[in-house]
Amino acid sequence: MSQQRRRIDQALDPSFTSDLEQVDLEELRDRRTLLDVLDTELSYYRRILHGRMDLLDFELRRRAGTETRSLIEALPEILADPPSGKTSNPLDRELPVDPPEMAGEGRREIDHVLGDDFLARLPMLDDAELASIRDSLAATEQTISDQRRAVHDAHDLITGELTRRYRDGLADAGELLSHS
Repeated sequence: MSQQRRRIDQALDPSFTSDLEQVDLEELRDRRTLLDVLDTELSYYRRILHGRMDLLDFELRRRAGTETRSLIEALPEILADPPSGKTSNPLDRELPVDPPEMAGEGRREIDHVLGDDFLARLPMLDDAELASIRDSLAATEQTISDQRRAVHDAHDLITGELTRRYRDGLADAGELLSHS
């Protein structure tokens, strides 16, 4: 795989999971590790996007009169909203990766959306602008969720191939401890 391409593009390329029985064991493990890192990154982005959407939703409710507290008063409650509950997905474990760069200057949609300083401009934005920003965040969250689902699907395929090799004696399960 080309190192010039973005990791997500590599993982979403159909060749990443095609003919897995022909891919050597070390490469399969490397691909699974890449998927683990991508899942962590995408999960991080989703959490940030959800937090921003929660803040915007609150502000829109406040402006509509259905919320009487100020954003500052409600901020601890909004930010305390825990991430979605634990799942049995093996990708939902903590990995030793740093949070992605949040510079906002990249080419990706997420870079532009997260680079927007709308929270600093909140009092100056009208309702239509807030709704537009909310829609942009929601669309980006959908894209990230779709990518994450595809990463999970690829992870399942690669894990299935690794499991088959261990089950069929084509790989030594004792090696698992040295590759965890």
